[in-house]
Amino acid sequence: MTATAPDRVTAHLAALGRGGTVDERDLPGLGTLTTTVLDPDAELDVLHAWVTARGTQFWGLAELTREELRETYAYVDRLDHHHALLVRLDGAPVVLLQVYEPALDPVGEVYDVQPGDLGLHVLLGGRPAHVRGTGWTSRLFVALADVLFDQPGVRRLVGEPDARNTPMLRRALLFGAELGPEVDLPTKRARLFFVTR
Repeated sequence: MTATAPDRVTAHLAALGRGGTVDERDLPGLGTLTTTVLDPDAELDVLHAWVTARGTQFWGLAELTREELRETYAYVDRLDHHHALLVRLDGAPVVLLQVYEPALDPVGEVYDVQPGDLGLHVLLGGRPAHVRGTGWTSRLFVALADVLFDQPGVRRLVGEPDARNTPMLRRALLFGAELGPEVDLPTKRARLFFVTR
């Protein structure tokens, strides 16, 4: 399929700069959820711990050295169509999000990109002790969807996790995702999902 011209739903993120606040909201009974543009220098310890943790093999960065990881995210930071975001709960890092323009990504060649599409990758990191037994994962994924849909121009979320990543596909359903087809991308066989509001 041919990707349509991008509508630049991520354009405002580049203007925020490293550490810039994208969103802040209260999650009743849990705390304050803050989403910022990732600063790969300041957050390198968190990034490295997360991408090398057991169960994160689908993220595909476990073999990178700390410096290679920093360089990877410094490169992402320079792009105007792909951005890394760090999500914190009461100041403690909990999620790494990557959002991007699907029309400017290989995924845009395997499905019909629509105006307002926002591609995303989600890496769950730390889980604060006080959220155990609160429905944390469900509440977090709903809140993340709210954060992303509150961004200018976003109409639909598009995910493309590895087709073997059943935990992420189950979590996508917490977003209210509709599972799409399996597709071949340059680095993996992926399963598309779509969330529309």
